[in-house]
Amino acid sequence: MDTLEQARAEIDAVDAQLAALFERRMAAVLQVAEYKRTHGLPIYDPAREAVVLEKAAARIRQPALRPYYRDHVQHMMDMAKQYESQLLGQNRAAYQGVEGAFAHIALRALFPHAEAVSYPTWDEVFNAVAKGDAAHGVVPFENSHAGDVSAVLDLCYSHPELWVVDVYDLPISQNLLVLPGTQLSQIRSVYSHQQAIAQSETFLKQFRLPATAMPNTAMAAKFVAESGDPSKAAIASTETAQLYGLEVLVPRINTDGDNTTRFIVLSREKPTAGNRFSLLFTVDNKPGKLAQVIQIIGASGFNMESIKSRPMPHVPFEYYFYVELVGDPTGDETAALLRQLDRTCRTVRLLGVYTK
Repeated sequence: MDTLEQARAEIDAVDAQLAALFERRMAAVLQVAEYKRTHGLPIYDPAREAVVLEKAAARIRQPALRPYYRDHVQHMMDMAKQYESQLLGQNRAAYQGVEGAFAHIALRALFPHAEAVSYPTWDEVFNAVAKGDAAHGVVPFENSHAGDVSAVLDLCYSHPELWVVDVYDLPISQNLLVLPGTQLSQIRSVYSHQQAIAQSETFLKQFRLPATAMPNTAMAAKFVAESGDPSKAAIASTETAQLYGLEVLVPRINTDGDNTTRFIVLSREKPTAGNRFSLLFTVDNKPGKLAQVIQIIGASGFNMESIKSRPMPHVPFEYYFYVELVGDPTGDETAALLRQLDRTCRTVRLLGVYTK
């Protein structure tokens, strides 16, 4: 037996042991889930996870392997949380649109074992999480080319009972989808989500193709497939083309080659651990008030990666603000910052805690 075969045989032997240990570990996870069910405890325990990860790294003798083993243990804990969610009947994750939509693709990446539940609107996704019909909601928050999804930010503002607990960046490739055998010269109308249309504006202008906005890209693809009309085309993902029996006539028509959409994950459970946190705040409409808030953030040593403003609902010409800051949300500096902002702002609310 040569060296390669010996190494592969050793890996197979270790994998067999790991499989048995995995089953043993998940049996213990089942006991934890039952205890949490009985005592009404949340699935996610950030303090416990931090302890487990610290112990895991300390067990590895080779320093170069420690970060890899830490990631391995983190992955096992993420799977355990999904398993617990399923056992406790909390494995439903909500998204807007139909199967194949980018939100559905993001949801599957974030929660591969969850029951994906579709809702017609973003508002209904928020309501489903708020009412407990879904443990999580996955919605688009901003796009690297088309900017923020203002309606979703407004829903975050109007749902103080919900938290942003994770973010996920999904590279977006927009493609022109058609019925099999369709030629570009046959197309007279294009359908997609408004964001996808904006991302593909250069291509659409080049071929003088009028576009009609629809609730999401997958619904546009489904509409084209069901129409049976070769003069209609959709802008959507390659996964969507396969799902609805369409062909990719022109791939990657989005203007920005590095096009990425950031999705946020909503939950009723308040997060604590992460290296980023976001705030929503309002200030009196007086000179220098917003500048004062920004100065406080800077003086406190926090890097502000994003700031957005939006009109306040039902209050003409008044605005609320969103900021994303780099830092430990559990640190003393963060607590001091929030106390200062509470004295300076009209209102201030912690919206999310997550790791990027």
